[in-house]
Amino acid sequence: MSRSRIALLVGALLAIVAGVALARGGENVAYESPEYVVSRSFGPVELREYSAYLVAETSVDGDLESAGNSGFRILAKYIFGDNRGGEKIAMTAPVAQEKSEGAKIAMTAPVTQKREGDAFMIRFMMPSKFTRETLPVPNDSRIHIVEVPAKTLAAVRYSGRWTESNYREHLELLYATLRAEGFEPLGEPVWARYDPPFKPWFMRRNEILTAFQPRS
Repeated sequence: MSRSRIALLVGALLAIVAGVALARGGENVAYESPEYVVSRSFGPVELREYSAYLVAETSVDGDLESAGNSGFRILAKYIFGDNRGGEKIAMTAPVAQEKSEGAKIAMTAPVTQKREGDAFMIRFMMPSKFTRETLPVPNDSRIHIVEVPAKTLAAVRYSGRWTESNYREHLELLYATLRAEGFEPLGEPVWARYDPPFKPWFMRRNEILTAFQPRS
């Protein structure tokens, strides 16, 4: 599939998903998301036990906002068919499909972003019907398929624009709440975005997640 056709398909997907979301009064389209169980909650913060799942990931340089946008484009091309063979898989949102050599992979949510050194790691969860052996192989060498192990994370959910100031505000809330409850955050936080960029900012579901441990 040509780069221009893939770019058009990515744009069409975002527009269609946005239209579906608006038609439903802002509800999330039924994307598959990582499975978790809430074990405890402290006000706006939940402690979640996540099951293991597969992701496609890519490392991107840039600041918080530009890196997320660049990584999304790279991974979106992969799920739209920029990969080596496999069965055709219907998109979650109703898009027009045409024959291609690559497999199309259903959209999932959220798109996650985590700092690693001087870059950010952007991830798309892969549908649970796939294993590492059955997922189409990316054509782009910047994309890697990895398994995220089962883990327990603390999460805070918020709406609003995808700005660094909004992110920092809720990251501080997450950390302050954990410390008030006797926990200490561990490692780099993960920024999760569940909605397409055309969804109104006040309807968006955003989250920040972090590992943690009891304070000694």
